[in-house]
Amino acid sequence: MSVFRLHLGCSLAYELTQPTPMILLLNVHYSRAGDLERPDLLKTDPSVPIENYRDGFGNWCTRLVAPAGHFTVRTDGIIRDAGRSDPVGHDAMQHPIEVLPAETLAYLLPSRYCESDVLSDTAWALFGNTVPGWSRVQAICDYVHSHVEFGYQHSRPTRTASETHSERRGVCRDFAHLAIAFCRSLNIPTRYCTGYVSDIGQAPPYPPMDFAAWIEVYLGGRWWTFDPRNNDVRFGRVLIARGRDAADVPLTHSFGRHTLSDFRVWIDQLPATASP
Repeated sequence: MSVFRLHLGCSLAYELTQPTPMILLLNVHYSRAGDLERPDLLKTDPSVPIENYRDGFGNWCTRLVAPAGHFTVRTDGIIRDAGRSDPVGHDAMQHPIEVLPAETLAYLLPSRYCESDVLSDTAWALFGNTVPGWSRVQAICDYVHSHVEFGYQHSRPTRTASETHSERRGVCRDFAHLAIAFCRSLNIPTRYCTGYVSDIGQAPPYPPMDFAAWIEVYLGGRWWTFDPRNNDVRFGRVLIARGRDAADVPLTHSFGRHTLSDFRVWIDQLPATASP
């Protein structure tokens, strides 16, 4: 079986008028730490003291105070990937709420960007007659993928799931938020994920690389990946963070005004190796 070697990282540059505290979620998720051939250590220019901690979802976070002026943060690493596409489980069943593990229950509730209470009637009208389980989630992803127009010009950081549904436009986080809200409305635990998705297996030309958002749903006793934005077979998916929605896992959060002057993301395949 082929094993992918992926060169991944990012570079973000800011212009700041004063020293500004920041929280960053830019490193590969701890669940993939064992796959890192070269750790994607976070570096800053100019160099500043950094502190790492885990948030309430177990994500690896960095906090620092960015100085006034030009400030850059950067990660760059190499990760080994099994070379498989996202797993598929057509027979994965939906669990009755009363038997769900306690740790999944938070992912049934409305959250900042995923107002499942507001969209409940719409969700049941659209998907109430679908077969519970995998088929129902796939029907939701198919609907969101076709209902919402993707475009970076449509980006708005405050857009909620219900607004995405009515406006019918957005970026990958909006696709994820709408699918999450529909799934939760139908009693399926669903969480928001952010990270890298490579272009491996895709036909060129390739669009500029960016961070991606997708969802994980709890069916058949485990979490499964769905991607309502791309809604196709993808390879080289690398998780950074999970939460209830994007409010829990902003890639960067600054406690003060800033201007983002440069933004680059990469995930490129390196020469492959063969596993024993």
